Amino acid sequence: MYRKTNYPAIFLLIVAIVLAFFLFKKSNKQPRYDSSAIMEKIAYVKELSLVKYNYSGVISYSDYMKFMNLQVPLTEKKFMIRYSGYVKAGIDVSQASVFVSGKNVKVILPKPTIQETVIDEKTIQVFDESMNIFNPTKVADYQKAIVGENNKIMQDALGKGILTESSDQAHKFITSLLDELGFEKVEISEAETLRVPTGVEK
Repeated sequence: MYRKTNYPAIFLLIVAIVLAFFLFKKSNKQPRYDSSAIMEKIAYVKELSLVKYNYSGVISYSDYMKFMNLQVPLTEKKFMIRYSGYVKAGIDVSQASVFVSGKNVKVILPKPTIQETVIDEKTIQVFDESMNIFNPTKVADYQKAIVGENNKIMQDALGKGILTESSDQAHKFITSLLDELGFEKVEISEAETLRVPTGVEK
């Protein structure tokens, strides 16, 4: 029995199969990211990498007039300050370097730094202040006491590991972000270990 072949229908079927193949392939293709695109993606981590330690305490200040390195009697001035403040540390992600090689990515971060050490002036309360007419308290005395306390709370924050915590937090968020972008190998290190991998795109 003679059977007529419908060539136009076969042609359209082949075209439909080819188009479906390419559309499926395109929909499953992972987007390609370069270093600039990755930098844009991790820019928001700048705020997330911040670590803030809150402090409150009392500053005790005392001083004397001196003559030939000897304290002059009856010239003591003193006061106490109650305050609240904070120390903030973080990483400047804008200074990071990114290297992409296929599905591998390496991020070089700068070291975390102390960004702010603040005693909030609005919280300062002065009490137990002496009224010595021979050696009156001056604004410079309060400033000296506050600067000294700023240094003290900064050193305390460093001792408690605020920089390590900031670094760990930045690593955590950046690694999570890059994993979500589909990279198979994510390497994050700090600036001192900067070695540009061979055969990668910067």
